[in-house]
Amino acid sequence: MGLDDALIFTRVVECHSFTQAAQSLGMQKSTVSRRIALLEERLGVRLLNRTTRKLRLTEVGQAYYERCRQIMLDFAEAEQAVMQLQQEPSGLLRVTAPIEFSQLFLGRVLGSFMSQYPQITAEVEITSRNVDPLEEGVDIAILVGQPQDSTLIARKLFENGRRLCASPAYLAAHGTPRAVADLVRHRAVLLPQDSPRHWPILGESVPCQWVLQCNNITFAREAVIGGAGIASLPLMITEDAVHSGELVELLPQARLPVGEIYAVYPSRRFQAMKVKAFLDFLMRSLPLQDGHLLEPGAATLIRSRL
Repeated sequence: MGLDDALIFTRVVECHSFTQAAQSLGMQKSTVSRRIALLEERLGVRLLNRTTRKLRLTEVGQAYYERCRQIMLDFAEAEQAVMQLQQEPSGLLRVTAPIEFSQLFLGRVLGSFMSQYPQITAEVEITSRNVDPLEEGVDIAILVGQPQDSTLIARKLFENGRRLCASPAYLAAHGTPRAVADLVRHRAVLLPQDSPRHWPILGESVPCQWVLQCNNITFAREAVIGGAGIASLPLMITEDAVHSGELVELLPQARLPVGEIYAVYPSRRFQAMKVKAFLDFLMRSLPLQDGHLLEPGAATLIRSRL
């Protein structure tokens, strides 16, 4: 069954007139009459008995009309449901995000968002892997670095700045570097993006002697607080420790690599209200300074923005 033919037939029955049905549909009466005739021919049945003054449904036509009318009602209801989804955030929101970002920020932000929009339910996967939102049916994937897939939309959330840090105990035992070149004599704690041969400092080539490599920034921070060595760590997990004195920031003049964090989603066209509303809410809620994400040591700062 063609939906267009079903609509024309339903309108003719409800208007009791080819002329009025044609006017309501913005069509010629001859076109409406021809489409009904073709519909009857295709179905091999007579749907309407026509006289010069009256239209009357046949028994088959009555059954067909009732089914078509229900289809039209379902279609109108579907359209209304979609429009309502665009007016008020609702439905299931599927998000993936890196571990530390999820623990420090995403949980609190999402909880506040769901409190504001109680029609939202959520599924969150906390993972260090890069997720393809199109392939895995995810509404928003928060990723380190801009994706290469040009079919995806990437919205930059923040820059993940870094600082060189060590514990007071380590510095008391090994001395405090006063210049970048002094790092050659110090012990390095490395993350996966760091070269095992040189300190991660832009424009410099300073050999390093690493003592620990790990694939988790929180683990690296705790090892540095324990005195393992010096590491280049994200601002978002070191702000509190620097303020409390557990860590000391070193060589602030050194230029360190900056990571970029993106929210990635399949399409901007006909974007679900739940996705747009959450992305806007997330951007308003993050404790940013000059585009860099700070640790919620902030917990007071992030609470004040929610």
